[in-house]
Order: sequence, then structure tokens, then C-alpha cells
Amino acid sequence: MPALFTTEDAPTHRRLALWRDIVCDVFVQLDCKSDLGTAFHGAITSAQLGAVKCSTVSSGRQRVLRTPSRIARTSEDFVLIALGRHGSGAVLQDGRETVIQPGEFALYDTTRPYELRFDDDFTQIIFQVPREMLHRRFAGTQGLTATTFASDRPVQRLAFQFISGLSEIADRLDPDNAIRLADQAADLLAMAMSERLGGAALPASTHRSALLYRLKAHVLAHLPNPELGLTETAAALGISPRYVNSLLADEDTSFQRFVLAQRLERCKRDLASPTHAHRHIGEIAFAWGFNDLSHFGRVFRDHYGLSPRDWRQSRVPN
Repeated sequence: MPALFTTEDAPTHRRLALWRDIVCDVFVQLDCKSDLGTAFHGAITSAQLGAVKCSTVSSGRQRVLRTPSRIARTSEDFVLIALGRHGSGAVLQDGRETVIQPGEFALYDTTRPYELRFDDDFTQIIFQVPREMLHRRFAGTQGLTATTFASDRPVQRLAFQFISGLSEIADRLDPDNAIRLADQAADLLAMAMSERLGGAALPASTHRSALLYRLKAHVLAHLPNPELGLTETAAALGISPRYVNSLLADEDTSFQRFVLAQRLERCKRDLASPTHAHRHIGEIAFAWGFNDLSHFGRVFRDHYGLSPRDWRQSRVPN
């Protein structure tokens, strides 16, 4: 069952204070204000999906503030994606303001001040992603905070539907599937951001972020292909091999190191998963683009300090 937090059983005069404690525990350190007095109400269900948290919030009229003093007291570093289900809510951050209606979503960053305004009862899904996890895919999020993502664009609509559906089953997923689906949701969000920027004139830094996202997406889509190479990848993106490595140098890596790291991470994940317990180590390695089992074993040990076999055995429950 998902974790349930509610003000229902609290004395009416304590409900707003309790609500403030609840949202601080579930999300990040926040201040909540409401003029509803004893009529205030709120409830949150929440489930963890690997590093991601998926919550459904239903409550009454209020203002929620992430202030500089709150930020200074903690090291919470997330991007929150708010999906509208019922009612409406405003998001203010980075000098922008938008209103989230049902079927729409917007994002805000916990490392900078923001304000949320709700003028009536509302229900939202909050998809809480570690900022680094999202920025590995698309680093231009600061230009998109407090911006509406609507259903008129196909990938934006798909991202909303996927995360909404995921929230309904989040508490019933086994850990392995939860992590994979959270990764897919992050991929969709990055695609939606790229789609949202569309043909707009982009600052140079945001253009590089969008191109880096396309580069990573191409690599990840072709990881199983042992022939995946720098020259072919550059040609597919319409840029030079030198520029490919320039983009990846922003993250202190290169094309070859990035491809190797992604293949090893997926092999590591599959070797630890009960779903793949019946598969031979070589089968898993070859499925992710390795074509030399001795080389795979050597680089796996170099990266993780254990052989593939020892890693798999260390993850088997006692």
C-alpha cells in the first residue's frame, strides 16, 4: 500500500500546522498558508520508485512557498513535475508564472525559490525527480520552469498520460520494474522538454543541452548494436565527431567512455535483477553491445570492483 498522510484525524485547529509538517516530510522544506482555518483539509499518498517519488496531493485553498531561508537550511536537489488532475494551481519561479489545469503539467526546481497558489480544492500528481537524474538527459530545465506543458503536443500528452498511469500502480510495482519505469518517465519528460522548446530561438547553452539530449537518446537507442560508433553517430545527428566529444566533454566524458558506462550500467542492472536470473552472463553482455566476454569481464571489474559473476551472487537474497 502507498504511504498515506492526512489531516483528517487531527484536531481542526492543528490541521494546517500538521499539513506543513506532512509536505515537508514528503517533499522538501516549505511554508504553507491558508485562510480556511478549521475548514482546512489535505491528504497525500506517496510511493517510492527507485530514486523517484510519485505522490498524489488533494487539499484545499492555500499558498505554498519555497523561500531562500528554507533552501539554505537543506541540500534538497529535485525537479518537481506537477500534473493537474482536478482544480487549478499556479506556479511562480524564475520570473515566470503559469497555471496548471487538468491534463497539463509544469515543473519547478527546489534549489531556487518558488511559490504555488491554489484558490480552491485541487488534486495534483507530483513526480519528484533528483535534478541530476533529469539533467543527465536534458540540462536546460531552468528555462522551462513555471511553463505549461499542454496536451496539444504528442510527446507532452504522452508524458502526462504515462506518469498519471504510473502513479496509479506505483505501490504495486516490484523494485526492478519501478526503477525501469521511473527511468522511462524521465526519458519522456526530457523528450517533452525538447519538444516544448521546438523551433524557438534558443540561447547557446540551451541549444547545447538540447543537442546533448539528442546525442544521448541516439546512443541509448542503439546500445545493443556492437557497431555503434562515433562517426556514424555524428552523421546521424548532422554534426562532426569533434563536436560530439565537445558536447560530452561538458560532462567530463567522451563518446567511447559514455557508451561503455551506459552498457556496463545496464549489464549491472540486469545481472542484479531476479527477472534475468535465468540468463547467462555472456547473453546479457552481448545483448548490450559487448562482443568480447573477456573484455567485458575486465572492464566490469575495473568499474565496480567485482567480476560480473561475483556481482550477481552478491545481489542474490540470502
